[in-house]
Amino acid sequence: MGDYFDPEPAFTTGGARRAGFTRRDIDADFLDRPFHGLRSADAGVPADDVARGEQQLSAISRKALQFHAYMASHEFFSHTTAAVLWGISLPLLHDEAIHVSVCPPHRAPRGAGVHGHQLATRGVTITTRDEQDLRMTSAAVTWALLGAVLRHPYDLVAAADSVIRVDRVPGPKGRVIAPALGTVAEMASALLPKRRGVVAQRVALTRTRAGAASRPETWTRLTIVDAGLPEPETDVDVYDDSGEFIGCVDLAYRRLKIAFEYEGDHHRTEKDQWYRDLSKHEALARSGWRVVRVTARMVFVEPHILIGLARQALRERA
Repeated sequence: MGDYFDPEPAFTTGGARRAGFTRRDIDADFLDRPFHGLRSADAGVPADDVARGEQQLSAISRKALQFHAYMASHEFFSHTTAAVLWGISLPLLHDEAIHVSVCPPHRAPRGAGVHGHQLATRGVTITTRDEQDLRMTSAAVTWALLGAVLRHPYDLVAAADSVIRVDRVPGPKGRVIAPALGTVAEMASALLPKRRGVVAQRVALTRTRAGAASRPETWTRLTIVDAGLPEPETDVDVYDDSGEFIGCVDLAYRRLKIAFEYEGDHHRTEKDQWYRDLSKHEALARSGWRVVRVTARMVFVEPHILIGLARQALRERA
């Protein structure tokens, strides 16, 4: 093999030949072949203990990086691929193919593992992200394109919530870690009248709230509201009667001292997280708070249990 060619994360077969690699080198069994004319030294087999959704997100991100190695200058990532790269909340997708778009007069790309699109120039904003200078639609435009993909109205809201979320350190010494990816106004401006899903997206924008840290938190809030119960606040900092900071809760009826905490699997399996949760919940209880602990099954499979617990907590504090 050539001495001065770095194959990470992906390389074209033509580039490899020019660098001195032989055809036998390029066709080696240990190299992955994500697309025609492309090789990668990273087959990217996820660890067995990674959740299925996280596996999918990792796979899409990896394929996008690989495709970027020979992407044309007029091409850019869009739809769910751009959403993954932005970190926008998504449900489990039907496939791991990447979405690549162009604007006229260019033609949409074709190939195995690629969904190609030609988008109208109007309403498309393209930006670059990360040290790799990945070209993709802006976060607001990305969300607007998801209307043709996400079928559940709660998922449209969850995606919008993640666009406007400000990542922060809570408490009296809190600080902003990362600003919002976009605004409600920017998402509204990115909607095109005749695009599929636009009506549902306009409704979704009226229901989006800043502060939701995950898709399950958005689903929890909307499930409670759609059951006819009052809407809880999101991302609430809680202090005890002496003004000491206790912690931040996912959702809350502040006046009634009712908190909803979504507990993903890492809350159970990561010891440090488990101890932090235990300490916070004990402190909340000492300060008179009622904590409703919410699981994925309650949100996505048995919402009547979540609704029943919310109603019970409200009755107790009425």
